[in-house]
Amino acid sequence: MPEPFLIRYLQPLLAGRRAECFDLVADACRTGTAPQDIVCDVVWPAMNQIERLYRDDRINTAVEHMACRINRTIADQLQAQLPRDERTGKRALVASADGAHEELGAQILADLFQANGWEVFFVGGGVPDDEVLAMVGQHNPEVLLIFGAHPEAVPNTRALIERIRDVGVCPYMNVVVTGGIFNRADGLWREIGADACGEHPREVLETANELPPRTPNAPRLGIVKKRRRRRREQALVATADA
Repeated sequence: MPEPFLIRYLQPLLAGRRAECFDLVADACRTGTAPQDIVCDVVWPAMNQIERLYRDDRINTAVEHMACRINRTIADQLQAQLPRDERTGKRALVASADGAHEELGAQILADLFQANGWEVFFVGGGVPDDEVLAMVGQHNPEVLLIFGAHPEAVPNTRALIERIRDVGVCPYMNVVVTGGIFNRADGLWREIGADACGEHPREVLETANELPPRTPNAPRLGIVKKRRRRRREQALVATADA
């Protein structure tokens, strides 16, 4: 999708102009833009930019809350329009760190995986580790997908992965992480014992589809960070702020 559309969307999003954001997206759908392209190329990068602006104290809590809720409403509306692929027989358990942005990122991935034919169990954030472990044992997913972690929560994420491995539940399951500190700290996903990491939703989905069943001590796959994309998105925010 052309970058100017993202710029046009960021401007009312940062201003909290809900109706204008909804109209932009509705017009894009009416003129033939695929819903998954809007999700991946507009809602997702806008979500990341809002989180980055808030983290850098360039917007306040009120602006952050308004923008996040607009994004989530649009993601909810687009979910029903995503084309459905045939069932793959694969299952994914999707969890996230606590926080509105993290829940939204995980929801977007859950929607895209489901549209791709996966059976998805979306638990979001704030679920105790022992309950996540129990769900892994109950559903035997091919992938446990974790969106986002705050720096102080990294040890807990590492402990969860280690506990899953130590218990031996669902030994062929891959753990894929994305978002939050995982996208900012190169190689962190390896340090915590994950099997793969991706930055963009299309990359995460592609990697999950290509991952073979996990074997103990197997080399882990990863996705090269798209730093050029990140710099481009930062430039878009600067343009939207102007």
